[in-house]
Amino acid sequence: MKIFDTINIREADKITISNQNITSYQLMERAALEVFLWIKKHFPDKETTFHVFCGQGNNGGDGLVVARLLHLDGYPTKVDIVNEAGKPTPDFETALAEFNQLGVEHNQSEDYQYEKGKLIYIDALFGIGFNREMPDSVKLVVERINRCDGQVISIDVPSGLYMDKPTEFAVKSDMLLTFMFPKLAFYLPGNSDYIRHIEIMDIGLDKQFIANLVSDYYLVNKHHALTLYRPVKPHAHKGTQGHALIIGGSYGKIGAMCLSAKAALKSGCGLVTAYIPKCGYNVLQTAFPEAMVLTDGDEHITKIGYELQPKAIGLGPGIGQHPETQNAIKEFLNRQNVPLVIDADALNILAANKEWLAQLPENTILTPHPKELERLMGGWETDFDKIEKMKVFSKQHNIILVAKDAHTMVVYRGSIYINSTGNAALATGGTGDTLTGIITGLLAQGYEAANAAIFGVYLHGLTADVAVEETSMQAFTAMDVVNYLGKAYLKIEAERRQK
Repeated sequence: MKIFDTINIREADKITISNQNITSYQLMERAALEVFLWIKKHFPDKETTFHVFCGQGNNGGDGLVVARLLHLDGYPTKVDIVNEAGKPTPDFETALAEFNQLGVEHNQSEDYQYEKGKLIYIDALFGIGFNREMPDSVKLVVERINRCDGQVISIDVPSGLYMDKPTEFAVKSDMLLTFMFPKLAFYLPGNSDYIRHIEIMDIGLDKQFIANLVSDYYLVNKHHALTLYRPVKPHAHKGTQGHALIIGGSYGKIGAMCLSAKAALKSGCGLVTAYIPKCGYNVLQTAFPEAMVLTDGDEHITKIGYELQPKAIGLGPGIGQHPETQNAIKEFLNRQNVPLVIDADALNILAANKEWLAQLPENTILTPHPKELERLMGGWETDFDKIEKMKVFSKQHNIILVAKDAHTMVVYRGSIYINSTGNAALATGGTGDTLTGIITGLLAQGYEAANAAIFGVYLHGLTADVAVEETSMQAFTAMDVVNYLGKAYLKIEAERRQK
C-alpha cells in the first residue's frame, strides 16, 4: 500500500471531487460515515457516550458530521468546538449548520456527568495540514483528552502530530481511523506514544489517480505480502526447496545459532547447515537434529571454509568479535558471491571495518537494530533524517537494509517498505537471530533478495501476532517465533484462498 505526503493526498481529494462530480462537503460526509460505521460496529451499546472535540478546520468538520450521525442513531453525544483550533473552513461551517439543526447544545461538557456506560473521546481538532505551534489554550484541551479514563479515537491523525517533522506534543490516540492512506509519520519511533492502533478507511478516492501516483514509501500489509508469497509446489523436494548455510556461534552463544538455523528450516527451505565452533557441536545436534553441522575452532570461528554449495548464507548469529573471527569474516567476504544476510556481531565487525562494505555481493541484506545501524552509518538527528541517511547508505553500497524497530523498515534502491505486523512481544533476546534465519531460508528457496527481506520481516512479525493470543506478550520468547511459523503460514494460506 502506497504512502503519500500531504500534497498528494490533497490532490487525490481534488481529483476525486472533480471526476466523481461531488462537492468537498459530500466527500467529508463520506469519510465521516465510514468513521460512524466503524464506531457503530465496535461500540454497539447505546449507553456508550461519545465526547467529540472539534477544531474549526475540515478535521473538525469530520468530527461534527460524526457527532451528528451518532446523535441521530441514539448515542449520547457531547461536542466541544475549540475556537482556537484553526479558522472556520466552508465545509466546517456547513457541518456546523447541519449539526445545529439538531438542537443539541455544544461546549456544555464541563458540567456533564457521565453516569453509566463507556466514555469515548473523539479527537477531531487538527488534520494532516497541521504544521504550526499549538496554542496554549488548545494544549489544555489536548492534555484533558490525554488524561481521560476513556478510550480516545482520533479522526485521520492524532491532533498535533506533524507529518514532516518531529512532534513533541499531540493527542495520545488509542485508535486512529485514518482515511485512505497510511501516513509516514504514523510509523516513526518518535511518534509511538501517540498511536496504539491504526485502521485505514477506504473513502472511495479516485483509483486511477492513486494507481498513477509514484511513492518511495509503502506499507507492507497482508495484500502486499500475498503478492510476494511463493506457495510450495506440489512436486517439491528438499533439493528444490534450497539449501541455507548459517555461519556463527561462539562459546556461550550457540543458542543464537539454534534459533537462526531452526527458523531457516521452518521458513520452508529444504536443507540447513550450521557452521559453528566445535564447542557447539553436541548442543546443536541435540537441539536441532534436522540440521547438518560443520565445525571450525574450539570456541569461536577461526576460518570459514566448506565444500557445499548453499543457495543462501546467513552470517553473524552469536559469532562474537574475536580477532581471529574478524579475519575469517574478511577472508570470507573477499570470495563471496552467494546471496547473503548479515546480522549481529558480523554487523559490528563490518561497522569497524567499513572498507569491507565494498566487498559485499550486490543486494546483500543487513539486518541491524538501532544501535548497530548507528555504528554502520553514523547517527541521525530525527527519524526523518534517519530515513534519508538509510536511503543514501543503501544506494551507496548496493545493499538492502532491514532496519529493525517496532515498525521495521526495509530500504531498497531508494524505496522504504514499512512492516505492519509484529508487536512488543518481539522485544526479547534472540528474535533478531530468528529473523536472520527466516530471510536466509527464503533466499535459499529462490525469493529475490528484496522480496525475501520484505516478506521475511512480515512473516516474522506475523508469528508474534498469532502467538500472543496464546502466549501473552510477557511470556513470548524467540523460540515462539520458530514454533508459530507454521500457524503464520496457515494464516497467509487462508488469506490467499480468500483472495
